[in-house]
Amino acid sequence: MTPHAEGRSGGLSSTMSGHGHGHSHGCGCEGEHEPAERGLEYGLYQRIDLEKLQCLNESRDGDGKQVFKPWDRRNERDKFVESDADEELLFNIPFTGSVKLKGIIISGEDDDSHPAEIRLYKNIPQMSFDDTGKEPEQAFRLNRDPAAELEYPTKISRFSNVNHLSIHISKNFGAESTRVYYIGLRGEYSEAHRHEVTICNYEAAANPADHKVESIIPQTNFIS
Repeated sequence: MTPHAEGRSGGLSSTMSGHGHGHSHGCGCEGEHEPAERGLEYGLYQRIDLEKLQCLNESRDGDGKQVFKPWDRRNERDKFVESDADEELLFNIPFTGSVKLKGIIISGEDDDSHPAEIRLYKNIPQMSFDDTGKEPEQAFRLNRDPAAELEYPTKISRFSNVNHLSIHISKNFGAESTRVYYIGLRGEYSEAHRHEVTICNYEAAANPADHKVESIIPQTNFIS
């Protein structure tokens, strides 16, 4: 199964990873990740400047901030963001340092309100819907993923030195509004100090002997 992704060159991206598979594109390991290690991988939410995060077209102010949460809370349904005037949502996500983004997970309801397409932009602070006509760094056609199991790997060369990430949910599967429960970001973070740079690598290598979990990865086509 080789889904496709659209970028500025219009080329194809690497495969989508499921929860039950090792990330061959990242950690070079096999087998299922332990939950704690998986959670470390998706620790970039801790590096978001939540006070400055914006979500345009959210039906209730502040809800967009609540979908960036710890891995072990990804399946909670009490906090979510829902679009207002139409199905589109635009997240403007400032980081507190520099990020190398390696993968993204987006989880919604198992119905037509689930996001069907996302477009990623970097380093465009205060991005508006008027700016979404620009060509994105990368775009993905999504599958419904209520269990937050499907990762969409980014083209890392395009997502190095990211200080600000914009995620445009351009369409869902046909509902009047879009609902999102969880957005997970995987990658590396670096924070500049006066005399040194500290690098936090949110990659966790799993032991091949770890238990394996049955994976459900539906066939998908990314934008090509």
